Amino acid sequence: MKNTLYIFLLSTHIFFAQTGFEKGNSLYQKGKYDLAIAEYKNVLTSKKHSAALYFNLGNCYYKLNKVAPAIYYYEKALVLNPNDTETVNNLKFAQKLQIDEIKVIPKVGFSKLIQDFTSAFHYNTWAWISVSFSTLFLLFFMGYYFSQTTVLKRTFFFGMFVILSLLLISVSASIFEKNHYENEKPAIVFAEMVIVKSEPQKSSSTVVTIHEGTKVFILETVGIWKKIQLTDTTEGWIESSTIKEVKD
Repeated sequence: MKNTLYIFLLSTHIFFAQTGFEKGNSLYQKGKYDLAIAEYKNVLTSKKHSAALYFNLGNCYYKLNKVAPAIYYYEKALVLNPNDTETVNNLKFAQKLQIDEIKVIPKVGFSKLIQDFTSAFHYNTWAWISVSFSTLFLLFFMGYYFSQTTVLKRTFFFGMFVILSLLLISVSASIFEKNHYENEKPAIVFAEMVIVKSEPQKSSSTVVTIHEGTKVFILETVGIWKKIQLTDTTEGWIESSTIKEVKD
């Protein structure tokens, strides 16, 4: 009876979470974007985060011409699903609403190649891939150990060598991607206009002025100030209240 009650409560919880998401979708289809946003955010309060949910929130804000939250939620969707082409395309449309046109200076070199490779999956996905290779390695080892013929032993031994190499690559990719995830701190400007200062104080000189929707990377925090870097590598200080971190 206790187990049945637990399953019922769990099923009810999932049902209502899904209903909130679907209700948001229905409201979106009717053009009631503000109400859809409220429904999607209700789902978020129940800790049901997903790339699809953030993507839909981005779409709602884009329809309302609210550039900063639209870009913010598209960026959050890409954190969970970095290779989703639809999200990437919609983000580009939202970025066209920005006032600022800041260059994106691409990274080059060997580290860029590694980043392009590891960013194909979230670090948790890389971890599960490593577990799969570990299991496969164990199976091949058992095959090698119990094989009765030389041909099979050689085959399993070669397979073990290949799988071990792939295992090391996947483990390394997981570690690299986790470090990159923790060290890279993107944020979106939510204030209508922000003056980037040369030092963490209002009396310091102005470096540049940026506007809502601009993407920055947080480098350092000092009190109410954050040192940020723009995509063109310009650096400066802004007040923490003017931005929202994507990976909160």
